[in-house]
Amino acid sequence: MARDVTLKEKYSLAKCCTPAPEDPIVGYFSFDDHVKVHRHDCPNLAKAEQSRLLTLDWADIVATESEEPGEDFHTLEPADFAILQHHLDYDIDYSLKVARVLNMDKQEVFDRHRKLREAGLLERVEALIVRYRKGIVDNKWIKHRNHTYYELT
Repeated sequence: MARDVTLKEKYSLAKCCTPAPEDPIVGYFSFDDHVKVHRHDCPNLAKAEQSRLLTLDWADIVATESEEPGEDFHTLEPADFAILQHHLDYDIDYSLKVARVLNMDKQEVFDRHRKLREAGLLERVEALIVRYRKGIVDNKWIKHRNHTYYELT
């Protein structure tokens, strides 16, 4: 039954416990930038690094038809494309960091992140643990809880 479920990109079902949609689930951040979805009672989770575990809900990880950009994408401006390019280059990031890197006003980046999220081009990320700057330090993970993170959809 679980094999009939289509998950969002970067999520995959663990083969050790094969979770099904009616099962409570937990996610594990793997080093390959994917979240492995396990049943909550999977025995392999006892051996996992606890700081890399995520509370998940099926509604958050199942792919839906509505994940495509909205029809208002034609309203994008050059600054919006710069922010999207930043996320393409660096993956998950937060507004203040994007503002510093792109030398933009922080409120403008907050507003543009909201606009891009509403257009379906970005999504919020639960920031329990994220990979450190892509291309700077490989396979290093850090915790941030005080920022709202975004990534491309």
